Parts: sequence; structure tokens; C-alpha cells
Amino acid sequence: MNASDDPDRERAVRHLRELIDALNRRVPHIERVGEAKIAGDAADLMRTALKRFKELEKPD
Repeated sequence: MNASDDPDRERAVRHLRELIDALNRRVPHIERVGEAKIAGDAADLMRTALKRFKELEKPD
């Protein structure tokens, strides 16, 4: 079976794309308490999601 034919992998890639898109749409609200922490956490999550996305996109 080809890695791109794996439904679990395809689903994970689709969910990661949705997460990355949502993080890209996020607008920081600097007036909110804790926004710096939230923005930092979002950036960390984005890095992790992109790394995992690249791993899943590699052929086996």
C-alpha cells in the first residue's frame, strides 16, 4: 500500500492543514491579559504542526 493511500495518514494531514490554517487566521489581541503567552503557545503549536505535516508528507 502506498503511504498516500493510508486513510489515517490522509486524515492526519487534513487535520494538520486545518490547524495550520486556523493558526494563520488568528489575530493577536494585545489588549488581552496573557496574549503574549497565547501568541507564544500558538507559534510553538504552528512549528510542531508544520514539522509533523512535513513528516507525514514524506514518502515511506
